[in-house]
Amino acid sequence: MDADTVNRELSIARKAIGWWQRQGWITCDPTIGIERRPAPPDRTKALAENQIAALWRLEAGLREKTFWKMLYESAARADEVLCLNVEDLYPQDKRGKIKAKGGSTEWIHWQSGTAQLLPRLIAGRKRGPLFLTGRRAPAGAATLDVCEETGRARLSYRRAEEIFEVSTRLLANPLASPEDIEELEGWTLHRLRHSALTHDAENGTSTPMLLARSRHASVRSLERYARPGVDAVARHVAERDPAARRNAPR
Repeated sequence: MDADTVNRELSIARKAIGWWQRQGWITCDPTIGIERRPAPPDRTKALAENQIAALWRLEAGLREKTFWKMLYESAARADEVLCLNVEDLYPQDKRGKIKAKGGSTEWIHWQSGTAQLLPRLIAGRKRGPLFLTGRRAPAGAATLDVCEETGRARLSYRRAEEIFEVSTRLLANPLASPEDIEELEGWTLHRLRHSALTHDAENGTSTPMLLARSRHASVRSLERYARPGVDAVARHVAERDPAARRNAPR
């Protein structure tokens, strides 16, 4: 696992251990001696605009196309979008109600790309999970996660992430040979949210609007998204290239 995952899991374990100690269930901390791993920030998480364009050209099913479009256009978290029900949508306003971190109910907004795909995905359904699996729900599945009309279950985060990662391996590794691609990794769903917010910042979106879009509580938590991406830096450098300015038409 990467450093961020290890550090997150270690933090969760220590919180649980602290609670167990307060209950008197255990007396020692088995994580003593385990140190957090150094986790230098990854400055390449925001996808370039040409990578986003290549993603839309992939051969993918209607469910995946709609899900990926909604993630990028809304800059929402993947788990929030997967929890959407058909009755949570307001298609005429291009918005929907989601359960955010902490349990609050908030709005997400999308654009025309998602709006054009949603009617085909919903296909006349009135209620139930928006994004469904391709098969009937197993026995014992939670009622709220089963579509009454089709009998299919809500698409899980694990499966959605797996599909996206496999689908984007070639895009993430354009120089890889076909025999090596199975050993390489594609993109994560979170990169769509990261990319959307970064592109907004590059296009001059104000900090208050970025906070509203991301639904972060503080500017500090927004900093990693508002950093200009590779395309913006490339344009900045090219526009200030002395040779390019000398050769520019007058």
